[in-house]
Amino acid sequence: MEQKSAFDSFELDINQDIKEYLNETSKWSHFLSILGFLGIGLMAIGGVGFSFYTGLNNFEGNTAYGLGYSAGIGLVYILLALVYFFPVLYLFKFSKHMKTALKLKNNKNLKSAFLNLKSHYKFMGIFTIVIISLYLLILVGVMTGAALF
Repeated sequence: MEQKSAFDSFELDINQDIKEYLNETSKWSHFLSILGFLGIGLMAIGGVGFSFYTGLNNFEGNTAYGLGYSAGIGLVYILLALVYFFPVLYLFKFSKHMKTALKLKNNKNLKSAFLNLKSHYKFMGIFTIVIISLYLLILVGVMTGAALF
């Protein structure tokens, strides 16, 4: 016969204190997601603006900064805004579903809230690993380049 773990029959008790913590967390995550969306918008507008401004103004005759340079920098800003959009969206969805779950005492919304929170942290964790890996590759490249010269 199959033995069941003590955790199989374990149920979480979400008491009033925990509900208050989750409510406060949802408010702060909503605030931070709105700021994130504003930052993303500013990054995208800045990227487009930088592309046009530096492409049209060649810095007092210095042709080193041409349209290709400015378009490249602008594209980097736009790509970073696009990458940052997804974790901010997950955070926003977490706050929205958590507020609804606490208000209506709905387990489906509670599950969806935590699914979005998991997705937010998973995205940020993978993104952090990618950035650290890029830093290490750059460091190895610089050290290799320095050793050659």
